[in-house]
Amino acid sequence: MNKGKGGFGGGNMQAIMQQAKKMQEQLQKAQEKAKTIQEESSAGGGMVTVVANGENKIVSIKIKPAIAEDIEILQDTVLLAVNAALDKAQEKVQEELSKVTGGLNLPGMM
Repeated sequence: MNKGKGGFGGGNMQAIMQQAKKMQEQLQKAQEKAKTIQEESSAGGGMVTVVANGENKIVSIKIKPAIAEDIEILQDTVLLAVNAALDKAQEKVQEELSKVTGGLNLPGMM
């Protein structure tokens, strides 16, 4: 019988709660850092350059005038650059979060 232990590990429960609180604080710091992440990607041989941040927002798009003559190519190139920049930014966010979670995929984490 486990008299006086409180059922779920007794004193260990407090240590677990402290560890969970510490992890939560670390996650908050990682999420704040993720907001500052900016990743750049270009497409079309550098004709279109896009910068995305860790919040899945496009920060800037730069288009060289030479590509503007063909609207379909321009559209495709912008699309490629945007998606690549967003992917790079999200990879960086996941790297930051996995430093805290040890690689665990926690739902709701960006």
